[in-house]
Order: sequence, then C-alpha cells, then structure tokens
Amino acid sequence: MIRISDLTLPLDHAAEAIDPAICAMLGIAPDRLLRVNMVRRGNDARKKSAIKLVYVFDVEVEDEAEVLARFPGHSHIRPAPDTAYRLPVVAPEGYAGLRPVVIGAGPCGLMAALILAEMGLKPIIIERGTAVRERTKDTWALWRRHQLSTESNVQFGEGGAGTFSDGKLYSRIKDPRHLSRKVLTEFVKAGAPDDILYEAHPHVGTFRLVTMVMSMREKIEQLGGEYRFQTRVRDFDIEGEGDARHLVGLHLVSTKDGSESYLPARHCVMALGHSSRDTFEVLHERGVFLESKPFAIGVRIEHPQSWIDTARFGQCAGNPILGAAAYAISHQASNGRAVYSFCMCPGGRVVAATSEEGRVVTNGMSQYSRAEFNANSGLVVTVDPGKDYPDEPLAGMAFQRQWESLAFTAGGGDYCAPGQKVSDFLAGRPSEGEFGAVVPSYKPGVKLTDLSLCLPPYVIEAIREALPVFGRQIPNYDHPDVVMTGVETRTSCPLRITRGKDFQSLNTRGLYPAGEGAGYAGGILSAAVDGIKVAEALGVEVLRG
Repeated sequence: MIRISDLTLPLDHAAEAIDPAICAMLGIAPDRLLRVNMVRRGNDARKKSAIKLVYVFDVEVEDEAEVLARFPGHSHIRPAPDTAYRLPVVAPEGYAGLRPVVIGAGPCGLMAALILAEMGLKPIIIERGTAVRERTKDTWALWRRHQLSTESNVQFGEGGAGTFSDGKLYSRIKDPRHLSRKVLTEFVKAGAPDDILYEAHPHVGTFRLVTMVMSMREKIEQLGGEYRFQTRVRDFDIEGEGDARHLVGLHLVSTKDGSESYLPARHCVMALGHSSRDTFEVLHERGVFLESKPFAIGVRIEHPQSWIDTARFGQCAGNPILGAAAYAISHQASNGRAVYSFCMCPGGRVVAATSEEGRVVTNGMSQYSRAEFNANSGLVVTVDPGKDYPDEPLAGMAFQRQWESLAFTAGGGDYCAPGQKVSDFLAGRPSEGEFGAVVPSYKPGVKLTDLSLCLPPYVIEAIREALPVFGRQIPNYDHPDVVMTGVETRTSCPLRITRGKDFQSLNTRGLYPAGEGAGYAGGILSAAVDGIKVAEALGVEVLRG
C-alpha cells in the first residue's frame, strides 16, 4: 500500500473526483488504481470563500514498487505504515495465575481491561459507580432535580468522565505505534460511527458512548473479565520497605450497602480518573509516591453555535461535511498567566459535573449530531503549585475544593451555577436581571451574579484581558450578552502518581498508575492509549517476569 497525504479538493467536489486526483498525484493510468482507503479527512478554512478538504489515503496500485521508486524521499507519497495492533504477550492455555485488577472503568481502564482480557489474563474491573445505564439516570437526577449521588455522577461510573462530554477522539500525543488506531477500531466494533477512523477531529457524543461502553463490557466479559460495580477501593494492602515495597491486596467496600471485602492482588492498574480524591488521600497515607503538578481553572463560556460557524466558515457555514465549527484560542496575559480554550463542545451544553456535596463544577457535553443551539468551551487560566498553593501532593485538590465550594454558595446553594454576562464581567459589576442574546444551557440552572466571588483575582484579571483579544479573532466572542458559567476546575488531575519506565509506581511495585487520574493523559483518546501501554507492561511483567 502507498500512503498519499495532503491531497486537496474543493469542499463541494463530487465523490467521483477522488480517484482521478489520486491517479494524477501518482502519475498513473486509472486502470492501475486497485483500491482506495480514506485515512484522514480534514479541512483548510483559512480562505473562507474557498474552503478545501484535505485528505490522506492508503491506496493499492499495480506495480507499487515502480510507483514508489519515482518519488524517493517524497513527504506526501510513501509506503503506508503498518497500523495493525499485536499483543506483546499471550497467556498459555489454562493459565491460572492471580488475576490482575483494574480500578476504574473509564476509557483508560476500559482499554487496559480489554488488552488484559485479550492476553488471557481475565482481569477484575473495580468501579465505584454504577453501570452506564443506571449511571445516566443518576446523572440526570442532579441536572433535573438537584439531587447528587456522590458515587454515580458525571465523574464516577462506567465509561468515566468522558461519557458525559463531547466524546472528542483526537489527541496531540506522539503515537509511533499507532495505538490510537487500535482504540478507534475497537470503538467502531462496539458501535461508534465509522467516520471516527478518518475524520481529522472525530467525536462520538454521549448517547453513542453509552451503548459503545456497554458493548465493550460484553466483549471483556466474554474473554473472562469480571466487573464489580458499586465497589470502591477503601485501602491498599502494601508490604515491604524501600525497593521491596509491593502490593498484596485491596480492601474493598460496597458503595451500595457498605459491606467490606478483601481482594488479593499483586498487579493493579490504577485508572482512577482525575476526581478520585478520597483514593488519592489513601495512596498518600500509604506512602505511595505522589507529586503536585500544574492544571487550570476558569469558566465555561457559551455562544450561539451560528456565531462560531459564521466566524469559522463564512458563507460555507452549515455545510454538512464541515458540521458545527470548533475553535482553539490562547493568550499570554500580562500577569504571566496563559488563558486558553479547553474542551470546546460545538452544538452542546454546559453540564453539572460535581462529585462532592456542597460544590459546583462545570463541564461541556454534546451529542454526535452537535445540533444544540449553543457552543461552549472552557475558558481557563493556568495555576501552579508553589505559586498559587503549596507544592504538596494534595494541595491542588484543596485548592479546587475551595473554589468549587465558593461557586456552590454563589450559585444559591442548590447546585445551580453562578453566571455572569461578559459586559458586566469586563466592567467589574455583578450581572442582574434577564439573559440577553445568549441563554445558558447549564442545568439545573444559572444564577446571575459576580464570578469574582468564586475565582482567584489573577484568574479574573487574565480572562478580562483575554476576552477582547479573542473578540478580535472570533467576531462576537466578547459580545456583551455572552454568558460565562463557573467554575471549571477539573481540567486535569492536580497531581501525578509518578511511575518509572516499567509503568509501575516509583516506590510500590504492583501499582500501575494510568491515564488522566495518574497525570499521564488528558482526554478520552490519550487516556485509552495510556491504558493500552500500561496493560502491556503489566502483561509482560506477569507472563515474562
């Protein structure tokens, strides 16, 4: 196969135009083109009056060697890479060793469990929340009735935090082994749309993620995996000192009835997610090596999706191939803070994402269609340990909790979120009265107030400086009626469970920190890829070590 990249065609090109364009690029007659597979489709919208589609194809041609010989060293015509996934080890038939444990059933834990199951190691998956269907009901209870379940919500439960998000499946991670292809292929097998295999910025959306997660669970169970829902790790049984410290078991507690149990375990993938604060506290108490790391906090900002479509695509706005427009913007503020968009959700809504009582947290979500009225994005500012809070492993969590609690109070104390119009935010006055051209989507509701009540002064200062800058880049971004909703604090985990080259904890063998909660990923795809890497390392340790 030959990989052709950077093949451009007009936005409105006919499907029949692709094969001739490939033949022209390769300099071959049409009858020598045997098979075409689309690898990637993006767009170049720098010139809005003439938006182009940009393709990558893998093609099979007659006498491939002769064609490639005519393009030595060509950056856009080269042999297609081998993207097939191969397990590094497989357990022998009848293997009966101690089963590995995966804590967390988010994208990282899901892919780790799948790889371990495909190796024949029959993992046990521990998930403190409920199965995804029941979890959806629990999540809607907060959004519709102000009722929070602390163990089954946007953060906790089968599918992880990514289930109630835009379902974005792209990442900037380096991926020389094409592990992301393994992730996307498994998602398609589980019911995700085929276009995630080739769209430059693929996404799934919440409803499709729900059924996809269920299908992958069934596959893991068929391979011998076992799920234990509504089960939380209360403590880690660790023996030894120094280099001899190692995991021997897990103390479990049912989040349904409080009953306790013990699970012998020597190999455990910790795919905890960024909000498992009580588990981080236990790990710290047990002396597992943790370190603080930077993250970001801010607000969710909403605009009518039509404004973003027009700003991004001009007269081509509404084209079904382009879909709902997204954006990514950043600004280095004069106070030294970086301000940037985060987790942009076209055609979606802002959702309540707290996992703790008496706190308000916002996040963004959209369905596969991205057809809702508003676009939303996190608008966040960097914060750093040692500068904004003590450089201690758990200090970032305390910092997050402080502002989440203040947001709960500012929103009225019933899980409504505090909000403010941009005009009032820039003027330094509270918002009152009615919403204007932008009506916020957050449920259970938004209370107009002053966001300076629940964000640090340097964050407010940086966002105030950035808004007019972004307004010059995206018309109406700083429109007076645009609404910002607080607070966005869970951009990433505020700590790292540091691991070595063997993917195990620096000071406790048998613990395999993984994904976003360990500080090694950010988003669905990178977390899932990290889950594969950790599972591979665990499998090699068990079967070869």
